[in-house]
Amino acid sequence: METSDIPRRAVLKGGGAAVAGLAVLQVAGPAQAFPHGTGEERDEVIPWLNQPAPNPEPASGLRNLLVWENLDSWYTPANDFFVVNHYNEPALTARDYRLSIGGSVEHEQSLTLADLKARPRHQVDFTLECSGNTGLDYFIGGIGNARWAGTPLAPLLRRAGALDKGREVVFWGADAGEVTIRDNSGVLDGGHTGVVKPDGSGGLDLTITERFARSMSLRDALNPENLLCYEMNGAPLRREHGFPVRLIAPGWYGVANVKWLTHIELRDSRHQGRLMARDYVSIREEIRDGQTVWTFTSVGRDRLKSAPAKVIRRGNDYSVMGAAWGAPIARVEVRVDRGPWQQARLMRHAHRGRRSFAWTFWRFAWGKPAPGKHTVTSRAFDVHDNLQPAPNDAFLSSKVTYWESNGQITRRVKIPTS
Repeated sequence: METSDIPRRAVLKGGGAAVAGLAVLQVAGPAQAFPHGTGEERDEVIPWLNQPAPNPEPASGLRNLLVWENLDSWYTPANDFFVVNHYNEPALTARDYRLSIGGSVEHEQSLTLADLKARPRHQVDFTLECSGNTGLDYFIGGIGNARWAGTPLAPLLRRAGALDKGREVVFWGADAGEVTIRDNSGVLDGGHTGVVKPDGSGGLDLTITERFARSMSLRDALNPENLLCYEMNGAPLRREHGFPVRLIAPGWYGVANVKWLTHIELRDSRHQGRLMARDYVSIREEIRDGQTVWTFTSVGRDRLKSAPAKVIRRGNDYSVMGAAWGAPIARVEVRVDRGPWQQARLMRHAHRGRRSFAWTFWRFAWGKPAPGKHTVTSRAFDVHDNLQPAPNDAFLSSKVTYWESNGQITRRVKIPTS
C-alpha cells in the first residue's frame, strides 16, 4: 500500500515552474545559526503574508514539512526532518539486516550492519531536498540539513569487481507497494486479461508489487562522497529515515538517496521502474524548427536554489535572513519590491567543510523600510557564476511537471507602522 504520493493530478501543472510563495524549514537543535539578540533588543520575526496552501490530501504521508520562519539552526533534528515515502516503512532489525551486492560483478557480497560499521567511517554535511519541493503551493517544506555518517560505497563496489557489462548500479530499498500499470493499446506481456473501462474503452491493467529502486551510472556510484549511511546527526538512523542503512548521494535530489537499502545490483542498462521512468520525470515542451518536441529526463542532481527564510526586526532595524543550496555558493542577492539587486552577507560556518553539500545561510540588512506591504526575492550564484533562474526563464517555463523547480522565490511581508 502506498503511504505517500503527491497527487497525480498535480503532476502536470501547465507551464510556470517556480512557486513564488513558500514556507519551509522548521529547525531547532544544535548550533544557533541566526543570532536572536538579547534583552530588549531580542529579534522579532515578522511572518510572511503568503503562507502555504493546505495539503489537499492530508493522509498522503508527507510529514514534518519545515517552516522558514522557524529556521534558526544549522542541522535539522532527525525528528523534525521531512519525510516522503512512496510505499511502506519497513521494520528492519539491526540483527537480521543484510546488504547484498550482486549482478554483473566478479565477487558477490553479503554484509551485515556490523560489517559496515567495522569499515572506515566518513561523514558529510548534506542538505537533502525533495525534487518536488516548491513545485506545488502546499508542498514547500521538503528540505533539511543533517550530518550523515557511514562507510564509503566506492571501495565495496571496487571489491565486488564490476564486469565489463556492469555499467549501471541499481539501489533497491526494502519498501514496496502495489502499482497499477495501464496499457491502452490492449497488449501486455504475459497474457493478462484486458479490462473494459466504464466508458467502454479498451485496455489492460496490470497490478504488481514493486520495490523502490533507483539507478545511476557506475561512474556516479563510485563518487567517493557516496555513503552507505547508518547515522544521522550523530545517532543511528531513525526508522522513517531509512534504518538501518540508506544511500546518501551528496548533490543528488532526495529520491536518489534510497532508504532501507538492502540490495545493490550492477547491470548493463538503467533501471526503468516507476521511480526512474514513470514518476520523477521532468517533461518539457521544446520548439525545434517550428515543431513541438516533448523531452523526458529523469530527476537527478540538485539544482542551484535559495529562499528568503524570515524577516527580522531588532529595535527599529529590519533584516532578511535566508538559505542557499544545491551547489557551493559564491554570493546571494536580494531585491525588495522592484528595486535593484543588492548583495547579502553570507554567514560562514565551521560545519561547511572542504566540499560543501550543505546550505549556506545569508543575511541582508534592510534598514528601516517604509510601513506597508513589500515583496522580497532572493537569487543565488554558485562558484562557477551560474545563476538561480527567474521563474520565467525559458528552461523553467518550458517544463510542465513540478519536479526540479528552482526558480527565484518571492515572499510577501507587511511592515508594521510601529
